Formats: sequence, C-alpha cells, structure tokens
Amino acid sequence: MNTKLSLTRSLKNHLVVLSDDSNLDWADTYLTTGEISILADGLKNEVKSFVFPKVGQYIFIQILKEGEVPHKAKEDTRLAAAELLDTTEHYKIKSLTVINHAEKNHALDYIEGLVLGNYQFLKYFNDKDGKRNALQEVKLHNSCATKTEFHSLESVLEGTCKARDLVNEPHSYLNSVNYSKEVKAAGQEYGFKVKVLEKKEIEKLGMGGLLSVNQGSFVPPTFNIMEWKPKNAKNKQPVILVGKGVMFDTGGVSLKPTKNSMDYMKCDMGGAAAVTGTMIAIAKAELPVYVIALVGATDNRPGNDAYVPGDVVKTLSGITVEVLNTDAEGRMTLADSLHYAKQYNPELVLDFATLTGAAAYCIGPEGICYMGNADSKIKYKMEQSGMKTYERLVEFPMWKEYGETIKSDIADIKNLGGPYAGHITAGKFLEHFTDYPWLHFDIAGPAYMHKKTGYKTKEGTGVGVRLTYDFLSNYLG
Repeated sequence: MNTKLSLTRSLKNHLVVLSDDSNLDWADTYLTTGEISILADGLKNEVKSFVFPKVGQYIFIQILKEGEVPHKAKEDTRLAAAELLDTTEHYKIKSLTVINHAEKNHALDYIEGLVLGNYQFLKYFNDKDGKRNALQEVKLHNSCATKTEFHSLESVLEGTCKARDLVNEPHSYLNSVNYSKEVKAAGQEYGFKVKVLEKKEIEKLGMGGLLSVNQGSFVPPTFNIMEWKPKNAKNKQPVILVGKGVMFDTGGVSLKPTKNSMDYMKCDMGGAAAVTGTMIAIAKAELPVYVIALVGATDNRPGNDAYVPGDVVKTLSGITVEVLNTDAEGRMTLADSLHYAKQYNPELVLDFATLTGAAAYCIGPEGICYMGNADSKIKYKMEQSGMKTYERLVEFPMWKEYGETIKSDIADIKNLGGPYAGHITAGKFLEHFTDYPWLHFDIAGPAYMHKKTGYKTKEGTGVGVRLTYDFLSNYLG
C-alpha cells in the first residue's frame, strides 16, 4: 500500500473537512468571515467542493449529500475522495488530514476512496520517483473513528492493494511458483499459516483437474493452503475461500480466438488475488473467524503435452470430465480445490474466479454474478456486504435444466455447456464437487479495468477483498 495511514489530533496539516449543507456552525473554526460567505453562496448554487488557501495550509471543503440510500451515500463519498486526487496532485500535496463535520460520519469511506484512488503499481518503472503521486500520507482526525475502526479500514485497504499488486504483476514474474513465494511471505508478515503442495504431492493426491491444465506448461503447479485460526475464533468449522489461480491463460490448445483477448490474461488469477488479499486483511485485523483459503496455481499453455479437446480427465473427486474446450480451464482447477475443501467439514465455502466471459457480458464491470446453495440468510448478509462495499452482487439461478447441458456421452460430465448462460453452466459444473453450503462468485467483469473509473485504478481492482472482509466481519455477529 503506497499511502501511509494514521490517526491524529492535530489540525495543522492540509485539511479535508467533510460537511453537509444542513449546518455550518463548524466553519468559523477554519475559515474567515469572507470565506464563510463564499462557502454559503456556493452552497446556494449546489457547489460541492471548495478550496481555501491559507498560509502554509490548504483547507478543502467537501459537501456530502446523504440521500435516502445509505450505501449510495457511502459510494458517492468514495468517488468524491477520488476526484480530490487531481487537485492534490496539482498542488503537490504530500499529506492530508480528514475530519468530519457532517451529520453522518463518512470519514472512513472518504479515506477508502483516497487510498484506493491513489494506488499505483510502480515496480517495473526505472523512474519510480518521477511517476509517484504527490499524496503519500492520509491522516484521520481521531474524533472520527475508534482505533479499532481505523485499524479495520487499514487492514482491508492493505489486503485490497496487495490483491491489486498480484493481478498487476506480469506473468514473467508471477507464475505458480512465485505466487507461492508471495503467499508464504504474506503468511510470515501477517501471521497466517501457509502450506504449499508441490507437483509430486499434487500427483500423489490425484488432482487431475489441476494437473491436466498444467500439462502444457513448463512451470510446475502448486496447491496453496492458507489458514487463519485465532484462539478466539467464533466458529469451530472453517469458512473456506477458494480462488482460481490460473496465472496466465492462453486458452491452451483452444487458443483464445477473440482479438486482444489474451493481452490482459495475467488477470486470470484475480480469484487467487482476492482470497490472498482477504487472508492478509483478516489476519492483520485479527478477526475472530476461522478461515482457510485454497488456491491451485498453474498457467494454461498449448505447449509440452497439453491436454486437448476430447480428453477425459479424472479429478480428485473421482468424477470424470470430458474436455470440450481447453479454455474452460478454471473450472478444472477449481474442481479439485472444491473437493479438497470437503476434508475440513466447512461451515461455508466461497469461491472466487474470473471464470467466464459470459458473466462479464451479462452485467459488465458493475457487479459480480453469484450463485450457490447456501441458505437465504447467508445470501442476504453477503448481498448487504456487496451494497456496503459497492461490490454488488446479482444472484443467478441454478435450475436443474442447466445441468443437462453439461452431461457427457463418454464421461460423467463435460467442461462446457451449451451456447447460452455460460456463467450458470460453469456454476453447475462446480456444483458437482460440493457437498456443503457454497457460493460461487464470477468476478470476470469487475476484476480488471481497462481504464481508471473513480477509485478503481486501471488494471487490477482487488475486487472481492472488501466484500469478503465485510461479510466475515459480520458473519457471526
């Protein structure tokens, strides 16, 4: 995370004052009589942001509108913060302090927008200093949040930024082996356990789904197990997070046919990034929830002894799969991970994957397609978290008729359905490997942005971390 965060009592820094138009009693603390008059006139004309230069200090006033929908007000606040970044860059402001004087306190949301909007991935630039944003530090006045609330925000932002880093890494570095090194380093830094299974152990277990996808690669697969089990965990059986870890996807022998579709396939491990970032966030925040994350990691290439359409693969579960398209590889790796989860007798399993173009075509980058058999209370809590974080969810049906399209003539199932509802038939495929409460999240739409949108910077967004962290924070509450 390239923006330092801290709590402060001081108001001597450059200030962002959050307010609404209902009460300006606070204004004479920061502004002269003339400036208050300018502020009042601006409010009459529905001006929402103001800049008042002082001697050695800038005062930024942000007028927030609460509205009738709380989650929309939170998102508007994040977006307003992201807009301020152009101004801080113009004035080369290195540090800001945020203080709330609005009736509703959205200071934490504002900082969230600042930090995420200020994110940069500069690792491979020679001129890092020349490209680095001016804003380096954000402080929150301690009247706006408790230390616990602030630490929670800091934790989830750190996890989200790490997830973005992982997605933004090129495959020239982030292959399956180096991903496991990153996971181990994160475990050591944040305090969760990590176990990595190498290729021989994967072969011994019989993870045919993961191994089949890896056949075309010269880099061996890894299977990554992350565990956060605090002594005060409220759940005896774990919540399990499963992430799709296809580090780069060429489509395999079924080479991706669409123009430019392979250019950004380093993002096909967005699910792995999401669950890794979530483990970082919950461990840093020390959430009292028992969580395990599972990621089978490989790339999908057409070389070596690559699997081909027509092959039949025996997965870890024993279920056989007829391969019709090697570009439907994510579900092959997830099949083994989902079956592996059974040994923990989990309370709930959540899987995250950039699984299908169909999901992206269906609702674009504005939300996440999800489906599964978890009960309505779990779904309600998850959807509430989706609204609060604006990583919004749209539930799709898993009617049995969709399952008919993945029946095979020569194996138990096939890895491709019919021409319609591809994201649903992919979910029906995964369902075969579950026997526990489970939800599947297809994040293909929002995981990677081709241009900056608000606080979602170009390339990796880290989607799924904020959603899952909020859900787990309230899971047993």
